Amino acid sequence: MSSWREIELGKVIQFNPSERIVKGTIAKKIAMEKLIEYQRKILGYELAQYNGGPKFRNGDTLVARITPCLENGKTAQVDILNDNEVAFGSTEFIVLRETEETINDFIYYLAKSPAFRKKAISCMEGTSGRKRVNEGALRQQKLPIPDVKTQRGIAQILSDFDSKITLNNRINAELEAMAKTIYDYWFVQFDFPDKNGKPYQASGGKMVWSEELKREVPEGWVVGTVNDLGEIIGGSTPSTEDEENFENDGTPWITPKDLSMNVGNKYITKGEVCVSKRGIEKASLKVMPEGTILLSSRAPIGYMAISREPVTTNQGFKNIVPNKGYNTEIVYYLIKNLIPVIEKNSSGSTFKEISGSVLKSIKVLLPSKDQATSLTDILSPIFRKQNLLELENQKLTELRDWLLPMLMNGQIKIKDAERELSMAAEDDVVYKATKKKGS
Repeated sequence: MSSWREIELGKVIQFNPSERIVKGTIAKKIAMEKLIEYQRKILGYELAQYNGGPKFRNGDTLVARITPCLENGKTAQVDILNDNEVAFGSTEFIVLRETEETINDFIYYLAKSPAFRKKAISCMEGTSGRKRVNEGALRQQKLPIPDVKTQRGIAQILSDFDSKITLNNRINAELEAMAKTIYDYWFVQFDFPDKNGKPYQASGGKMVWSEELKREVPEGWVVGTVNDLGEIIGGSTPSTEDEENFENDGTPWITPKDLSMNVGNKYITKGEVCVSKRGIEKASLKVMPEGTILLSSRAPIGYMAISREPVTTNQGFKNIVPNKGYNTEIVYYLIKNLIPVIEKNSSGSTFKEISGSVLKSIKVLLPSKDQATSLTDILSPIFRKQNLLELENQKLTELRDWLLPMLMNGQIKIKDAERELSMAAEDDVVYKATKKKGS
């Protein structure tokens, strides 16, 4: 570690660098909710009048300074502004910028590292639930910092991991758009293939009036309810006072928070916690099979995911097990399209919730089972590819996060990390070749 030195952060990083926005000016503002936990990308901005707050440019790192946002990993790098544009953000951000002794990409990964986060959390002060990082104290904290050349090497390796993850996400978004277009073609435009393989409605397929839906629907389609799609199952919470209700290798127990952390993914494997057999019995939990549609039913309503393996959930869910002739792919989009209706039918004074009985009774237009099977045959390969890409991203994320702290303290050399990245790239080649053969 001859090129590394332990030094006060404030001596090699600019904290809340000086920038100018005239008060009262309309400028881009990035709010705390635009930062996603453990995500580099910022979701967007709003135009707002500047009356104060930290200012920043592209390349700067935003670190949440308030609990629980800091502990939950709200750290991002600005890249959504124009060249030389200055924006502002939440007063709960600390802005970090490079100096002659550091580079911005390295600073971003440093801010994500466990060592930095531990230092930042140690600098928190204030009452419980409203603690904030004391910026002055954080400036004085010491961490090992390498020379700029080494910083570039470290940042490049970690950025390459992020680039592969971003590419997979982009491919998955394109696949999702494709699947949704096909679904809409069948269920919105009613141009599924007729018996001659031609678009049904566009080719003059017979439409009949539905008194229940107050619109025309294809002949042979029926108005059913969500209950016709599968078994509706809720969840519950085992007593947290009994540690034996939970175990690391138990059955996944999903909460709405887990789905909020899973935004952008279609599938989910597990959440933060697993329950034991004892916990399942004590809380009268039902274990739901792979392919179950998980739907958050309160606080908030509408988070969705497909289970990769048998799971349980807490009481914030109404889950649909597709076991009545309609497969997961069809049920997923039918429910997704019903979210506005589900929200409208929810009730509650403190927060809105959809009850199981109301959800079961919501009307839905259903094709014949044969037509549903035909659509499933088209959608299934797309869903499988999305699942594989999500799994690959999980592995890439785990490897990146495993390398991050070791790169940040010189425990692993850059060339060794490059070898790990190369192996991940080879796995990707094998994965793509497998896809090609199976497609």
